[in-house]
Amino acid sequence: MLAYVIKRLIAIPFLLLGVASVSFMLSQMTKGDPLAALVPERMMSNAEVVAAVKAEWGLDKPLPVRYAVYLGNLVQGDLGTSFATRRPVAADIAQRLPATLELVVSAMIVGTTLGLSLGLLSAKYRGSVFDSLARMVALVGSSLPIFWSGLILLYLFSVRLSVVPGTGRLPARVEPPTHVTGFYTIDSLIAGDLSLFLQSLAHLALPAFVLGWAVTGIITRLVRSSLIEGMAQDYARTARAKGAPERVVLINHALPNAMIPLLTILGFTFAYLITGAVLTEAIFSWPGIGSYAVRAAASLDYPAIGGVTIVGSVAFLLANLLTDIGYAWANPRIRVH
Repeated sequence: MLAYVIKRLIAIPFLLLGVASVSFMLSQMTKGDPLAALVPERMMSNAEVVAAVKAEWGLDKPLPVRYAVYLGNLVQGDLGTSFATRRPVAADIAQRLPATLELVVSAMIVGTTLGLSLGLLSAKYRGSVFDSLARMVALVGSSLPIFWSGLILLYLFSVRLSVVPGTGRLPARVEPPTHVTGFYTIDSLIAGDLSLFLQSLAHLALPAFVLGWAVTGIITRLVRSSLIEGMAQDYARTARAKGAPERVVLINHALPNAMIPLLTILGFTFAYLITGAVLTEAIFSWPGIGSYAVRAAASLDYPAIGGVTIVGSVAFLLANLLTDIGYAWANPRIRVH
């Protein structure tokens, strides 16, 4: 296992190099002029200003030279400077990544908890009214577009019923807690500020539910089908023949075998949500890397686009590695080499 992990970790930099190269080439092939983010519109007609800006940002160099400079900086851990913010891309991402991670982790907790619970109960009471309701919740959650469910739930529970606060991570006039982890819920607890914790949790609840609802639908259907299949296997019949109650057969025998396909979904979903929570962040004004990526794409901010791509690639590669390790933990018969 250790040798396998080491080999995978050694391969990650080379994979990222390939991803960065493809991302760089694709960004250069897009139509549009990145100078729009660097030069005020009224100055675009001034040839001297445009030439000076191109020279400052290296846009006057041939493509192979820009590519070599980009890779050289990337090897040193330099993701470049954002055209839009004029700050290092690594600093921008580091500032925004905790907000996205807090949202994604919360969504995964909500989605996994609800999905496992509904899947277990749906499999146990197969064919009942509860089974039909659970499957309907799963279908709706995985089918509704996030922008639609997010807007509807925000309007209903925030605007109309005032059950939860509106957008953002905290109320407008409330100062965030001292930065430790970047997770406002955790940092407020570290600071011992229970009021701030409750406010940050209230702001997190609705976007986490909206993002986690789609995860709930996927997990519910997967767990239900895996458990129903497992309950018909020989090991389940043997356990029943030995006098094990149906609850024990379901949880102790069928559920562990359902964990392997579940781990695949969880690993992929977590990695996807890190860069795929764009709509949720936009609806709830959540200052994460999803909204950062949208602004970068709109302004052809090549360094920022590359930086977000690298972050997403790292997330997918690490999630894949952790999923393989989870396979071996969930099923000792599986060995990785």
